[in-house]
Amino acid sequence: MSDSISHSRRNFLGAAAAATFAASFGATSPVSAAAHKGAKTAGVAIRRGAHTSLGPLKQIDAGLLNVGYVEAGPADGPVVILLHGWPYDIHSYVDVMPALAAKGYRVVVPHLRGYGTTRFLAADAVRNGQPSAMAQDIVALMDALKIEKATLAGYDWGARTANIVAALWPERCKAMVSVSGYLIGNPEAGKMPLPPKAELQWWYQFYFATERGRAGYEKYRHDFAKLIWQLASPQWTFDDATFDRSAKALENPDHVAITIHNYRWRLGLAEGEAKYDALEKRLAASPVIAVPTITMEGDANGAPHPEPAAYAKKFSGRYQHRLITGGIGHNLPQEAPQAFVEAVVDADHL
Repeated sequence: MSDSISHSRRNFLGAAAAATFAASFGATSPVSAAAHKGAKTAGVAIRRGAHTSLGPLKQIDAGLLNVGYVEAGPADGPVVILLHGWPYDIHSYVDVMPALAAKGYRVVVPHLRGYGTTRFLAADAVRNGQPSAMAQDIVALMDALKIEKATLAGYDWGARTANIVAALWPERCKAMVSVSGYLIGNPEAGKMPLPPKAELQWWYQFYFATERGRAGYEKYRHDFAKLIWQLASPQWTFDDATFDRSAKALENPDHVAITIHNYRWRLGLAEGEAKYDALEKRLAASPVIAVPTITMEGDANGAPHPEPAAYAKKFSGRYQHRLITGGIGHNLPQEAPQAFVEAVVDADHL
């Protein structure tokens, strides 16, 4: 499967209102961009699925959490933090992490709250899935690891988390790679109805709004996750071993609560915590992101996602958008590790 890259630089039109709308719920129109071949990053080509392990997990207290993470590369190298999505885990970067480490980067890949070995330090902590809370988790992790500044890269929940850190704490973000672009939303924007075909793509969000949905996800979380993988990446023929490695992370005791709260909060059906209100007020304004950024999209992404035209103007710094062809779906770093590594390296040098 090819990982050819289509680049276009600031040749998109789109209003801020459209970006907010798309970021909240996604658009269904196909992505288009003027194509030309991207130069391959120097070194050995990265073969998808070449690695099956990320190495030993580490644990560190950071903010509200004891965070499980993996790390590779020189301790004094420029830092890259890779953030996974739902319902995936750190193994999305199983081929990306060693390639970046070999290029001299210190690479940190944490389990988000509700995944893997990440746990709340307080038994009575609110199992909050607010995006602003997750972003603050990453800032707390950087503080705990004594990382002043890092390049942040992610997809799905991870891209949204990176977007928020870049928008609210730009001094901590050297550059960013964001699959599906600008994903900062808010419950108010989430109240806007979409055309029926777009609403259909969000079927699981409405399922999670019910107690039946909560019980169903609790009972069938592995089957549910595999279905999402298949729908979001219809041309990715992952095997059982690949899925099972990531599915173990969903056994976290807080996973269901975090997931349900995240999607209910987006619809305005669940309250957030008051301590994040100031952050949410800033995010509700759909802040422009000024850090150097490369956005990416797979040509076969089956998950809801906005079009590049809807968010290009949300990036005011040095910026590129890349369309990754060859049947690449939602889990772009695992499906197209070569292209993802190239984007991280290039973003670091924008």
